[in-house]
Formats: sequence, C-alpha cells, structure tokens
Amino acid sequence: MFQRSAIATAVVALSALLLQAPFATAQPAATKAVPVQAAQDPLVSGIDALLAPHFKADAPGITVIATKDGKTVFRKAYGLSDVDAKQALAPEAVLRLGSITKQFTAIGILMLADEGKLALTDDITRFLPDYPAGGRHVTIEHLLTHTSGIVSYTSKKDFGDVMGKDVSVEQAIDFFKNEAPEFAPGSKFKYNNSGYFLLGAIIEKVSGLSYARFMDERIFKPLGMAHTGYEGTGAALKPVPGYSVQDGQATLSRPLSMAWPYAAGALVSTVDDLARWQAALVDGKLVRPDTLRRAFTPYTLADGKAGPYGHGWFVGKLHGTPLVFHGGNINGFATDAVWLPDERIYVAVLGNREGGPGAAPLQKLTRQVAMRIAGKPLPVPSAVKLDAATLGSYVGVYPIDDKASHTVRQEGDGLSIGAAGKPRAPLVNYRPDGFLIGDSLTTVNFSRDARGVVTGMAIDSERGVSTHQRTAAP
Repeated sequence: MFQRSAIATAVVALSALLLQAPFATAQPAATKAVPVQAAQDPLVSGIDALLAPHFKADAPGITVIATKDGKTVFRKAYGLSDVDAKQALAPEAVLRLGSITKQFTAIGILMLADEGKLALTDDITRFLPDYPAGGRHVTIEHLLTHTSGIVSYTSKKDFGDVMGKDVSVEQAIDFFKNEAPEFAPGSKFKYNNSGYFLLGAIIEKVSGLSYARFMDERIFKPLGMAHTGYEGTGAALKPVPGYSVQDGQATLSRPLSMAWPYAAGALVSTVDDLARWQAALVDGKLVRPDTLRRAFTPYTLADGKAGPYGHGWFVGKLHGTPLVFHGGNINGFATDAVWLPDERIYVAVLGNREGGPGAAPLQKLTRQVAMRIAGKPLPVPSAVKLDAATLGSYVGVYPIDDKASHTVRQEGDGLSIGAAGKPRAPLVNYRPDGFLIGDSLTTVNFSRDARGVVTGMAIDSERGVSTHQRTAAP
C-alpha cells in the first residue's frame, strides 16, 4: 500500500534503471473550479474520450482536474462513490491521497528548514534521540529522498496483521526501528514509507504540534483547503467508500487504521484542493523558490548518479518533457498527479478503487491528459504488422551492466522484453524500429548499422534515456 501506480511497477521489472515504489474550500481565483467547457471544445471532448472508456458507470470511479497556468481546463468525475447505493461520484468528492501525502510532509519539513528550525543535513537523532541508528549517519534529507536504507514498515511480512490496529507514533516506530538497515545512507534509492513516518515525528518534535494540526494550521487553512486534512480529524475529512475489485466484483477495502499511514499516506483531499495546493507551491506561498527548486531536483547519490526522487516528488522526463509527479495506492484508493513545470500544466486523478490487475492505468492517463493539453503527441501503437524476418532482427541480448541484461525474444507474431528473474512485457510497434513497452509510455528504439543490422537499443523512460548495445542472439 501507499504505492505508485501499476504502470510504474510493471516498467520496473524491465530495467535496473526504471523504478518501483512500494506504498501505496474557499477558492482563490487562480484555481477556482469552473464549469467544464462545452463538449464541442475539441480539447475537452478529447480528454473525455480518453478517460471515459476506463471507468464504468456502475463501478468505482475517479475525480479529475487539469489546469494550465492555474486555470481549470477540465474537471469531471466518472463512476460511483458508493456502489451499493448507486451514488454517482462528484468532482468535489473527498478521497484518500495515499502517497501523495508525502509531498505535504516534505513541504512541512522544508518550511521548518526555511525558518531555520532544522537543517536537511541534521542527523535524525537530533530530534529522535532514542532512534537506534547504530552509528549510521542518517539525515533528514536521506528520509526525504528515500535513501536512508531504513526498512519500510509496509514491506514487513507481519504488517498485514497489525494494520487495522490503532497505534501511537512511538508504537509504530517501534514496529520497524530495530530492523537491520538495507544499505548505507545515501548510497541507493529505495522507496520507503518508514522514512516519511519519521519525518512526521520530526515535524511534531520541532513544531510542538501534532502532525495533523501542523498541516491544518500551517498549510490547509492558510490556503483555503477546507476539504484536505488527516482522515478522521473532521466531518469534512471523511472520504467516500473505497473498494477493491476482483472478478468484476467491487467490495469494500480491507480496514486500515490511519495511524499507520500517518505522514506517509493518511491525508484526504479533493482535486480542487490539489490544484489550489499546486498553484500555491509554484507561486511561492509556502517555501522559497530555491527551496522548491531543490525539491523538484533529483537527489545525487553517493556514487554521483542522480536518483529518481527529490524532496517529496519523483522527477523525470517524458519523451524530453520535464515532469514532477507522484501517485499513491492505499486501501480502497489509487491516485496520481503530474506537473509539467515548463508548460505550467497540472493534472490530478483520485480514484476510489485500489490499483492492481484490471484497474485503470492512472499514471498513464494523467500523462496523456497533460501532454494533450501541452499539444505534445505521445506514441500510439501502429496498425502495421511486422513480418517474421523483421521481428527476428531485433532478437538478442542487450546488457544493462556486468550483472544483468535485457533480452528481446520473438514470441509468436510479436516481441517481448525482460531481464532474468523479472516479468517479461510485450513490445508494441509504433514506428519503424520503435516499440512501446506493454501498455506504458516507455519506448524502445532500435539502432542499425550501415548494413541494416540491429546494433543496439535506447530505452526512453521517465528516468531518461539508457542505451544498450546488442551482444548476441539468446
């Protein structure tokens, strides 16, 4: 739970360079919800045609908002908020955010840093002196960037046994604090809910307020976000029912005490409030411009390579277009939001169905909507059917490093790609020598020499472009 969307998880299996991340109002004029433009508007009708097929009228659905330069260009809801009552989901509905919560926690920490009350280089034991760091220098920035090496409590085998039980902050930390670290601080990236749980505890220690109250008094009330907060702390903060779906049957999600997701995933909100939040961030209402710029910059690992994460957000590029993004997957709900900084385009989708097999690809949809608004077409599958000889020309081994390789195989009348021990995914042709990986927006483009022989490939993902030379046929 508290996860990014399923699309990202599927792509991870293909390369060490691609990611996996476990976890799942009063309105200012700039982001005030306005009626969606008439259906004749090609942009609006095009977005609606893109989204509508993924959400049935008699099943859990989504709320969605898209803005450009702070102005709403699309706002709508699909599906049901309550399946048993057959109640339609409204655009203003309150839903769980899951791991989108992390950006609020990160900004809370950065606000305190701007005020001189802490430094990102501070060892966490300055504020949590009883935490057993074992001599390791774990900093606040390591927590922010998922590079601490601390074990994520949601990955522990017995988490499912306790997640329905109410606990204190201290009891939850006791649940994971004595686990052996997975790597040296700053040396690797590994998505980690424990790190953001500890950041919530640090906010409480530094501010003297509970995490919920700090968020409310320092962020939500000043920004007029009346329907955003820690779930269960107010009547306006009760989300719609959340569901899991198996064999087409929607059932209420498994109970979860919101004491567990805490600063890593316990907030609820509306798409209107999220648009207001994003506008306030980029307008400099919460942290200094250089502080936000750093939050939107990938953290540099100990080996000098850039990680995939800044402070509270993933950072990458989609076919050359910079983007800042995060999603969530928590009991009953899946979410995703993306910001295109150069185009000032924001898209947020909140769904009341857990991610997983058969669920709509929210991460793909947010990007498709954003790029449509930006006027930047994305690759789409080609109708051209490749012959066996052409397919066979791509078959081979393409090393990632000295320990792992991609292999491209011919399977029936198509191709697949994968690495040892990882699930394989189909390659879908979209142009000569160009393929999409499965249903994602990640592309594989093959290169040829002067004789027309395939010599290598370039994988273009949100982490950037990685190149791999062909060494042999498998």
